[in-house]
Amino acid sequence: MSGFAEAIVPLVAFPTIFIAPAWVIVTRMKIKNGYPLGTRWGEPIYPHSSDVAEERVRLVTQENAQLRAELGAVKDRLATIERIVTDGAFRLDREIETLRGQVN
Repeated sequence: MSGFAEAIVPLVAFPTIFIAPAWVIVTRMKIKNGYPLGTRWGEPIYPHSSDVAEERVRLVTQENAQLRAELGAVKDRLATIERIVTDGAFRLDREIETLRGQVN
């Protein structure tokens, strides 16, 4: 191997072995975690904020709040049903008779 080739091999091998995979890993992590990719001058490629995107986020947030409230109500109903199902027959009969006595 000539002297020039021996001098060039480490200069080419280092970026190929270490820098390129590191760049791929960092870019993949940015995409996975929602960070904007940038240009060479640091300007983000995305996201472009717009009125449509802001309105969509507002609607999704509102829907999320409604679904959480509905989920809370469903959990309460399920807890009541679980209590009824797991109670002993004697206790349930006693509560039913108590309720019948209050109605009459």
